Amino acid sequence: MHARHALILTAVLALAACQKKQPAPETAKSQGTADSLPVVVLETSKGRIVMQLDRRKAPLSVENILTHVNGHFYDGLTFHRVIQGFMIQGGSVTADNQQRLSSAPPVPNEADNGLKNVRGAVALARTDDPNSGGTQFFINLVDNPRLDFRSKTVEGWGYAVFGRVTQGMDVVDSIGAVRTRPDDVPVQPVVITRAYVETMPATP
Repeated sequence: MHARHALILTAVLALAACQKKQPAPETAKSQGTADSLPVVVLETSKGRIVMQLDRRKAPLSVENILTHVNGHFYDGLTFHRVIQGFMIQGGSVTADNQQRLSSAPPVPNEADNGLKNVRGAVALARTDDPNSGGTQFFINLVDNPRLDFRSKTVEGWGYAVFGRVTQGMDVVDSIGAVRTRPDDVPVQPVVITRAYVETMPATP
């Protein structure tokens, strides 16, 4: 893997040691989102992205994401890393380049769930520690098999896919094509103005 691609999925370090973490929000299950295929909507400055999450295959990753969505953690954050032909990543950096941290514990790696890093798949970002996933996630712009699970080793764990984009891949592609600085940060911030769980209509 290209060195830059390997590094880009590492969770961003805190900008200041004294920065205060936000309390972990109330868990998603207690807020009525315990269905197996919940839908999360990202309203962004480039348009609307709809993601279907898979609680059956990635229960811990999905619970983590839903907890933070329901706690409005993602509102106002950005897609802070964009690599054309690879992926777009967001989930911890504000438009003015400040970190938003959570006190929630890291998520055990669920990359051995059979889901693949194909185009449109949504996966949990992490550091070199396979079990360090947090609030950051990325959307694959292309098929990225090198990010998939191979073995339960530091080198082979891969990145856990927990959902897929069902609407708005044109928006994802638009974000993936924005002009970036040498460190892959968009020149103009791409903001997640609002993230929420879409409420399904009741069955008659």
